[in-house]
Parts: sequence; structure tokens; C-alpha cells
Amino acid sequence: MKQATEPVFETNDQRWNALVQRNRQADGVFFYAVKTTGVYCRPHCSARRPNRHNVEFFLTCADAEHAGYRACRRCHPQQLSNPSPIPETMARACRIIEEAEESLPLAALAATVGFSPFHFQRLFKETVGVTPKAYAMAHRTRRFQESLREERSVTQAMYEAGFESSSRCYENAAGHLGMTPAEYGKGGVGQRIRHAIVQCNLGWMLVAATERGICAIEFDDSPERLRERLAARFPAAELRGNDSELTEWMERVLAALDEQGCALDLPLDIRGTAFQWRVWQALQAIPAGSTASYADIARTIGKPSAARAVARACASNPVAVLIPCHRIVRGDGGLGGYRWDLRRKQALLDREAARPDASADFQPETVS
Repeated sequence: MKQATEPVFETNDQRWNALVQRNRQADGVFFYAVKTTGVYCRPHCSARRPNRHNVEFFLTCADAEHAGYRACRRCHPQQLSNPSPIPETMARACRIIEEAEESLPLAALAATVGFSPFHFQRLFKETVGVTPKAYAMAHRTRRFQESLREERSVTQAMYEAGFESSSRCYENAAGHLGMTPAEYGKGGVGQRIRHAIVQCNLGWMLVAATERGICAIEFDDSPERLRERLAARFPAAELRGNDSELTEWMERVLAALDEQGCALDLPLDIRGTAFQWRVWQALQAIPAGSTASYADIARTIGKPSAARAVARACASNPVAVLIPCHRIVRGDGGLGGYRWDLRRKQALLDREAARPDASADFQPETVS
């Protein structure tokens, strides 16, 4: 059986066809305006069909009004079939995803909030920053982690989180956990975590790694506190201190500190939600010598109102320097926060600003 495809309204010809057909699925995807009347409408408006050469198309009501058109009194284009503003509607969709016992098909989720699947997919990603599928997977993985921490069995945690099969659970969760679900749920039991602690120009530094890559870089004034934090994070893992296999990676991190922020390209094994990963990727795009604000990063990842969430993602960063959250400052230029002490943040920024190739005019690019 041939699968039906979603209607597409990306070109003016496609939009005109939708207008001619009074296609309700196009409602909210675009609006059309008539030059001779000065009015803009929804595609399915029952008004007499205008001449093609008198029609302009707009993606939003605001665009049409900015061009000088007023809303049609017949179809009321500003009042979509779902009267909630887009951010509230997408927040409702997030709650539906979070409360669902099993994964929802895109078409069913879109219909619940009053949109066509094509339109809903686009609006959700623009508003939330990830696709509905990616959001659902991140939420299930988070629920899975919480269940494991409550000492449930892997099988019980898997079904409580909404995974439909063990293969899907292991395929998706293991990448976020950095180890198998069973190992994570038991505090890292069976997992070997190598670590080394050395003194550097920022105090004591710990570098820890699994077989996949670096899982922690931390600073402190006390090597004992660094060991305690690592042990608390993975209480049942085999912690191997002063591991010679870490020597090369440790030397490269120390060189980055001594050489005022040289680029680092080391494998990472860290956990994070889909949103956190988008923030961390944006941070890694900021070169040494430059800074950005929380609002800058929020705009970079397509979520301009999420500055506070960006700040939380920065605070959750488990690997100092490799993910350079020290390059994030407040909008007024203040340092903001730093989990490894503000004096270290200031020292890192001062050293990087002193680089010959430092640039203060960096503009982050959008992370897709």
C-alpha cells in the first residue's frame, strides 16, 4: 500500500493550489493577502477567489500586517483552530509527550494540538529546538535514568520510561548514559573509570575517562575533594587513580591551559539531554578570546527565550575547558556563574584574551 505523503506548501505555486482548493491543512502554515482589497486571509477562507496576480503570500500574520494588510473579518486568520499562542501550544505538546505511556505517532500528536503533521513538526522544532521524536527520546532516557537511580531493575525501568523493546532502550539510552543501563543503575558497577589528578596553574585538576572518552574534567583547591566528587558520582565503579594511559590526554589539557586556550579535540563520554547537547555544541563553536552571553547562545540554538535554560545547561557541563562554558558571560558583561569558581573563570578569560589571534567580535552560528 502506498503511504500518503504530507502536503507541502513551500513554494508560491503550492500555496496558490492550496488556496484554490481551500485546503484546511494549510491553515497557519501561510496566509495570503489580496492587493486590491488590502485584506489577508487563511488559505481556506470562503471569500471569493482573487486573481492570481493580486495575491501575496506571508508566513505569519505579523508579516502580512507589517506589509500593510488587515485581517479578514470573515475567516479571522489571527484565530487559528487552536486558539492558544504557539509557545503555549508547543508546551502543551511537550506535556502530552511526557505523560504518554508509549511513543505517539507524529500525526496523532499533531492532531491533538490542532495542526497538520507538516506544520506541527516545523513549529515544534522552531519553538523547542529539537524534533518531537528527539524530545520524546530525551524524555524517555531521562525517566529511565531516574528509575535506575531508584534501584529498579533494568527491565522495570525500561518499561516505566516508555521504551517498547530492550534493543531500542540500549540503543538510545547507552549513548546518553556513557555505559550500559545496568552499569549506570548500579552506580557504574563493572565500569572502569581511569583518572588522574595534577596541580596546574588553576589549582588541582582531575581528568577522568571511561573506555569511550573523557567523562570529567574538574578543578578544585583540594585533590581529596576531587576524588570524593568522582566517587560520589560513580560509587560502584572501579576507579583507577594515576593511570598512565591518561598521560597523553592529561598533557594535552595542561597544554591547553598553558598555551592560553589552544583548541582541544579529545573524545568525550558525557551524558546530557538533547537540549544540553545543543548548548554544549554551541559553546564549542566559540573560539578562545571570544565570549557570548546566555541570550546569544539561546538565539544560536533557535530558542531566544531560553536564556535561563542555557544557563542551567552550562552549569551542568561536566568537562571544564573541553566544553568552554567559561566563555559565557551575562548580557551586561558580568562573569555570571562558574561551577569551578569565578576566579578560575576570570583567569581563563584573561589568558585567552591575551592570545595574539584573539577576537572579541565572534558571532555564534546557528547550531542545527
